[in-house]
Amino acid sequence: MNKSIIPKAIIWGLSAIVVTLGILIFLSPPAVFPDPANGFQVMRSMEMWGGFNRLISPDAEDLRKNTSVFLSWWTPGQYLVPYGFKLAFGINTGRATALTIILFQLLGIWGFYLFFKKIGFTPLVAALSLLFIACQQFFVVPFIFYSGGELLLFGFLGWFLLGCTSFKTTGIGLVFFVLIAGLIGFFCKSSFLWIYVAGLIVIWIRLSSQKPLLQWLKNGIWIGVPATIVLAIIWLFYLSKGPNPGSDAAGLKFSLKALAFPLASPLLAGFSIDDLAHGLIFHTGKVVFSDAVALGIIVVSAVLSLWLVLRLLIHIPDENYRLIIKVFYTGAFLFFTVAYLRQLTITYEARHFRILGLLIVPGIIFLLSKTRWFYSAIFLFISSAIALTSILYVSTGYSYNKNHSARGNSGLAQPYIDQPAMDQILAIDKQNTNAIFVFVDASLPVEIKHNRVIVLDPIGDDLKIDYEDYEHSGHAGPLYVILPERYAGDKEQMILRSFPQYRGWEGTRLSDGYVMYAAR
Repeated sequence: MNKSIIPKAIIWGLSAIVVTLGILIFLSPPAVFPDPANGFQVMRSMEMWGGFNRLISPDAEDLRKNTSVFLSWWTPGQYLVPYGFKLAFGINTGRATALTIILFQLLGIWGFYLFFKKIGFTPLVAALSLLFIACQQFFVVPFIFYSGGELLLFGFLGWFLLGCTSFKTTGIGLVFFVLIAGLIGFFCKSSFLWIYVAGLIVIWIRLSSQKPLLQWLKNGIWIGVPATIVLAIIWLFYLSKGPNPGSDAAGLKFSLKALAFPLASPLLAGFSIDDLAHGLIFHTGKVVFSDAVALGIIVVSAVLSLWLVLRLLIHIPDENYRLIIKVFYTGAFLFFTVAYLRQLTITYEARHFRILGLLIVPGIIFLLSKTRWFYSAIFLFISSAIALTSILYVSTGYSYNKNHSARGNSGLAQPYIDQPAMDQILAIDKQNTNAIFVFVDASLPVEIKHNRVIVLDPIGDDLKIDYEDYEHSGHAGPLYVILPERYAGDKEQMILRSFPQYRGWEGTRLSDGYVMYAAR
């Protein structure tokens, strides 16, 4: 076979797989993670004429009133893109989400393929890199759970990096790129801001290297002025309007994990280590490793990541690639270490470092092509194991969403409630216009069309809650609290006591797994 055909076969094959999976989730839409679920709640408020990016909900101090909050914690792209598809094609939220997933997965594949070729890798290395990336769990997750900003950022990053390595001189084109790229990237996900700064530093160094100091200053002005405009727009018209992950620091606290986790991020993100472990520190599922073992894994990964980065800087011939690795690895370490030491509300999750996991892949494959077959065989074994977990995740997750998850008005899969309970909730929603529904799941409010909704944070097994976040005063029509059966007992009583003006609770079993408490 002609070797030039192999890269094209890989890329077009991956694209065909994305489209095929996309058709399947268009027919049977996925579920949604909590972050984009909060965005969809804003979309629901906007559809009910609540104003741009404003979450309308009952006022905790007086349930007779509403409160309007500008949702600045997450950026709007995760719900505005599906909303655009809804308006354009007249489809439900679930199918609009499916179209969003197809579009941004394809944009990610082709953007990174072109970027990898731009920075000196052969088409074969670039294609094999995308094949390895597609094996990762983060790549297949959106087909089961819509991940919002994570997906949108993946679709945009390759094109952003391609632009960062394409300019050879300053000018209006560069100014336009800095302006548009900053706004689009933030629209996709707020964590793009540190990536944005790192990318602009790459452009500045590329254009100024081996030139007089005056030229460095001039180039800095060409880049810095539009970047400042972008950051000012983002701050004035978005971040300043409400709380965000960087607005609440708990004070300086030194810890080994605050240093080691950013250093370990290339391997933690690049080989799905954090994903497969359900989170080494911030747990997203059943805990796999104890805290001590997890910290040991992170420290070992930090040492190996440093070694790997040094090998890439020594042996990869392309100057642009080496520069990008230096800037992004250093930038990620400085930004997140400071954030973790200050105890900002940024979780210890490798997904925040996804860009580093993506950047190291072509470098690793290039190095393997220059070494003995034994190391390539080990890499192939690891890749196959990761791919197998991803295939199992997709097959079991899609089957569950299609055959077991409930579905309501949105068309989205609702895996945390069953269909009998959903049907009764929708029936009550149709019969009332002045009721309030209370959920402990962020995705269920999108199913309510005629009444107001309160979402309470789930209560952990330690029963530790801040009652100020739960207590709601006042009385305003019927109140329906929908809880899973596992909340029976203390958790259930804690929630019911959060509405002190309501009395005479009546419990109704909606199904084997869910109970509704009503106070009319």
